[in-house]
Amino acid sequence: MGMTGPDGQAVDTTPLGIEIATPTASGRRRVYEEQVAARLRPERLGQVMRDAARGETRAYLTLAEEMEERYLHYASQLQTRRLALDGIEPSVQVPDGVPAAIGDFVHELVEDPAFGIGVAALADGISKGYSVVEMQWEMQRKRLRPVHYVWRDPRFFRLDRLTLSDLHLEVDGSAEGEPLPAAKFIRHVPRIRTGIPSRTGLARPAAWAFMVQQFSLQDWAAFAEKYGVPFLLGTYPRDASEAVKRDFLRGLLQMANDGAGIMPDGAKVEAFKVDGAQGEAVFGGLLTYVDRQISKLVVGQTMTADSGASMAQAKIHNEVRLDILRSDAKQTAITVNRDVIEMAVALNFGPQERYPKVIWPVAEPEDVTAIADGVAKLVPLGLKVSQRELRSKFGLSEPEADEDILAPASAAAPAASPASPAPVPGRKPARLAAHVAGCRCGGCLRTAILAAEPATEPDGVEAVDRMLEEALADWQDITDPLLAPLGAALAQATSFEDVLSRLRESGPDATRLAERLAIATATARGIGDVMD
Repeated sequence: MGMTGPDGQAVDTTPLGIEIATPTASGRRRVYEEQVAARLRPERLGQVMRDAARGETRAYLTLAEEMEERYLHYASQLQTRRLALDGIEPSVQVPDGVPAAIGDFVHELVEDPAFGIGVAALADGISKGYSVVEMQWEMQRKRLRPVHYVWRDPRFFRLDRLTLSDLHLEVDGSAEGEPLPAAKFIRHVPRIRTGIPSRTGLARPAAWAFMVQQFSLQDWAAFAEKYGVPFLLGTYPRDASEAVKRDFLRGLLQMANDGAGIMPDGAKVEAFKVDGAQGEAVFGGLLTYVDRQISKLVVGQTMTADSGASMAQAKIHNEVRLDILRSDAKQTAITVNRDVIEMAVALNFGPQERYPKVIWPVAEPEDVTAIADGVAKLVPLGLKVSQRELRSKFGLSEPEADEDILAPASAAAPAASPASPAPVPGRKPARLAAHVAGCRCGGCLRTAILAAEPATEPDGVEAVDRMLEEALADWQDITDPLLAPLGAALAQATSFEDVLSRLRESGPDATRLAERLAIATATARGIGDVMD
């Protein structure tokens, strides 16, 4: 078809639509392999590691697989790390100048459910050092695209003998294997630390902890079997016959296993019991220590992996180790962009100067309590906050038109107290009438006028609000006599002493302010007295 890859080199499209790394019943790509973990000893483990360092990784990869089946804590921590990456939604970034058709094509690739399955399988390389996914290509909607992703057993591949870094496909009759064809495989080699792939996977350091854990479990099981039930010690007469001794021993054995037995007359039995807590202190403590080291190795911390941690502590530790998740996301993006995105774009549109990129953005965890406190303090000061953005941080959706909406308590209508009679429009309270009868002070006159109007709030809140509005309606007429002399003195004076002299001659006039404050104070006091 004359297609070229991102590097401008021709790509053989013949193998793109067929499977070439299929398993076989026997040979180098056989599925079955002799167990390694079952008879693991320090000498055997050392040999497995030395072989892997030389590029002979089959036994090492088998052990890595068995460890995930036998070591539950290790498997759990690996699953946590893999799911943390799998839970992030990928995002496509299209640089300026890239044609819209290319951007739309990349979006289609990423939104394909099969794409997510293939990317998730790449996380297997975290433990084993590398992971390989085979792609099946088809022509769909006038574009050649990968439509099927198949995880391949890492034992189906070997490292080249020269660099111990490049992956070759295992084939019968070849000690070196065959180079992987272009555009056919996604090859993910996580850079957890520097070195060749067979030495950088987490399974290598975890293997020693696995061996200690297995030995400790075996010893603890033997301890429990021996000391889980009381140890019986029986004595018999010195002149007992062999037949009596055999019957006596058989009875003790039955008592030890079944809790019942028989013995000759005159026999004596004593039971010795060992405290089971001694086994937990020795073996349990060692297992806990090993598990904590595995948690540090895989997820970078122990707070969220082990019991006894509060939610606040767990959040802090998760934030500290976000660097691990960011690194996994970044390295996955590098692999996918190289082997999938750029290759697919080049095969369909030719080599490009710039390609769309897919990333897995790792968001910072939000402290919603701090956000809520900050918003509550800053909004009254004039800060404008987007409701849509705030809802997204709290994980809340936009309410529908017919939904019940929570509202502040102050916004809700106050419930009428059973002991308080409903106000009658146009009727002033009897206590207010008695107070203003015969009194013509400014406060009582103002109160009488307010009380004569239809009352809607029996506590006088509305009356006070109206009073304040009217008192401030002509505020400029009140402040002008105060501020005008000061402004004139400041404009004409040549010194501070001159300002003081001018203010003594024609100072501010506070007569209207004092009068207004006196009326407002008397009115508010009258309302408070009669409404109490």
